[in-house]
Amino acid sequence: MASVTIDIDLPPGVEVTGYERHGEGHGFEVTWPWPERCLCDCCHREENAQLELKNTVQVVRDLDVLGQPSFWIYQTVFHRCPRCYHRQHVMPPFKRRDVGYTYRFEKHVLALLIGSNEEEVARRLGISAETVARIVKNQLAEAKQIDPKRVITDVGIDEISLKKRHKLYVTVLSDWTNPDQPEVLAVATGRDEAAGRACLEKLSAEQRAQVQTYRADLGPAFHKACKAMLPHAHGVADRFHVAKLFNEAVDAERKKNHPCVQGEAVGGGAEGISLLAVGVSPRPGQADRARSAAVGVLVPQAAETETAVRHPGALQGDLRHGLGSPPGSSPTHGLVP
Repeated sequence: MASVTIDIDLPPGVEVTGYERHGEGHGFEVTWPWPERCLCDCCHREENAQLELKNTVQVVRDLDVLGQPSFWIYQTVFHRCPRCYHRQHVMPPFKRRDVGYTYRFEKHVLALLIGSNEEEVARRLGISAETVARIVKNQLAEAKQIDPKRVITDVGIDEISLKKRHKLYVTVLSDWTNPDQPEVLAVATGRDEAAGRACLEKLSAEQRAQVQTYRADLGPAFHKACKAMLPHAHGVADRFHVAKLFNEAVDAERKKNHPCVQGEAVGGGAEGISLLAVGVSPRPGQADRARSAAVGVLVPQAAETETAVRHPGALQGDLRHGLGSPPGSSPTHGLVP
C-alpha cells in the first residue's frame, strides 16, 4: 500500500499523535499542553488545575487535506474547582467554546465567502448555511487584536454577500504578505467607506505605514478608505474586475462593427421560401396551402425524372446536343474536341 507524507501547519503547542483514514475523511489525534491554573466559570476564582480525564473524545472540523475534510480528535479534559466543585471543560487553544470547528476553519470559511454567499460555501464544504452564518457572527462580535509587531506589506479588502438577493454585506480585510497563505485580519458590517475604515483601524499606525499595496474592487468606497489611511500604498485592481471591463469593451466594439446582426430581430414571414424549407411552424390554415404548393412543384419534377430513367437514349441525345455533337454521332465523338 502506498504512503504519502504531507506537511501540516499546526498552532503553537499543538502536536499530532496519531492518524486514521475514515472513508473520505482524515482524522488526526492531537494534544496540547494542559494548563497549570484554571479560572472557574462559576465562582470566578483562579486556582491550581484539578484535571479529570474522561474516556470520550471530542471531534472538531479542520482544514481540508488533499481536497477531503479533516478532523482533529482530542481527549476530553475537565477542571474541578476546589472551592465550589464546579466542573468545566478545559478548552483547547485551537477552538472557541460550543463550536465544532477550529479557528483556522473559520478563517477559511471567510476567505471562501469572498465572491460567494452562505449557501454556496455551505454546499462546497458540506456544512449548513446556519453554521456559515454563525461563523460570520462570531467573527463580527470578536474584537480581534492584531499583533502590533506583525509585518504587513500587502492587504486585500473586499465585500462578501451573506445571502442571495439580500442586502447583507460585510467587509473583510486580509493579509496578502504571503500570497500562498492569506489570512483574515478584520471583519466589519457593511460595504461602504466606513466599513473599510473600521477594518483598517485594527492595524496600528506603524503597520498602516508599512503597507505597500492594497487589493480592492473598482468601487470608490474602499479606495477612498485605503488612500486616506494607507499613506504609502498604491491600489491594485482585482484581475477579475479587469477581465470584466475588458470583455465589456470588446463586446461594445463587436456590436459597433455588426449593427445589423446585433440589432433586434423583426418578426415576419420568409419571402420566397416555403415554410417547410425553413422549418417554421405555420399559422393554422397555412400548413395545407404550403404542403399543396410543395407537392405541386415536386410532382412534375418526379415525372420528368421517371421519363428520363425509362428512356436513357433520349437523355443521351440531350447530353450530346448540349455538348455540341450532331444528332446520330457516337457519344465518345461528342465528348472529345
